[in-house]
Amino acid sequence: MGTLFGSFYSLAVYRIPNKIDIIHKHSFCPNCGHKLKFWELIPVLSYIFLGAKCKKCNTKIRPRYFILEILSGCTFVLIAYCLKINAYNLNLSNIIRFAFIILYLVCIFIIAGIDKDERKIEKSVLYYGIMVSCMYIIYLCIMGHNTSIYRYVMYLVTFIILLIIDTEYQIRTAKQNYLIETLILILIMIVNSTEFVSIASIFVVLVSILLTRAIYYLKNSLNKHKKEHKNLNQLHKFAYLLTIANVIILIGQMRVYY
Repeated sequence: MGTLFGSFYSLAVYRIPNKIDIIHKHSFCPNCGHKLKFWELIPVLSYIFLGAKCKKCNTKIRPRYFILEILSGCTFVLIAYCLKINAYNLNLSNIIRFAFIILYLVCIFIIAGIDKDERKIEKSVLYYGIMVSCMYIIYLCIMGHNTSIYRYVMYLVTFIILLIIDTEYQIRTAKQNYLIETLILILIMIVNSTEFVSIASIFVVLVSILLTRAIYYLKNSLNKHKKEHKNLNQLHKFAYLLTIANVIILIGQMRVYY
């Protein structure tokens, strides 16, 4: 299941920024347009059997597709293991929790992939993440999982305020606001992965960015004759780093909690 979702992430990360339909349009080679047969769409195995290249035009397939499918598969197995889900001990509550985690992972993995390539957060994926968050809030309130409804009302109000600010900014400038979109992403993380995991993720990312910048400036100060000139804002793709940290810490917390 995880590798199938990994294949979908790869497709979505390529198609969404290019405004290509991710549901109805058949999978194809980006180089020659060759429509892929079903045996060319088997996660992990197709990459190996095809020799990492298109069957028709022999263009090399980027290894990131293969890596993402494997990592996605491993992530799903780890989450199922942490929730103690197996064929002999199926618990409805854990299955529902697992389903919500999958829906959440779809959001943050696609955001991470697009941010890594483009340094932007796609609005459509954020809207999907907000929808999943609202569904999860409704589920928690109905099931009464020791939660305060007022806290989630506050989250929903914050979603609305951030969306209004973001829409107003885009209308005025015709540009996207990376900061506001990152704040919306953080709020999605808070709802779906708890406040502790989200704060820990932010802390880890900020520390890693500070260390990277310190090393960069230190290298430049020591090597006066050959200074590196990099756009550090482009180098530090905050949403991409944040999603990676969030998934790792979330799995760690689930392992302890469950």
